[in-house]
Amino acid sequence: MAKKSVATFKKGDGRTYSKVIKMVKSPKTGAYVFQEEMVPNEAVQDFFK
Repeated sequence: MAKKSVATFKKGDGRTYSKVIKMVKSPKTGAYVFQEEMVPNEAVQDFFK
């Protein structure tokens, strides 16, 4: 499945999307959970703000 999603997001001029993973504290339980998304390379810094 991972190969298919990478091939879907990849264009001829190189990778335009990156998979980013952020650790977020759950307000309900207090445990840390990982939030992962596929975002355009230009929006990577905005994802971590």
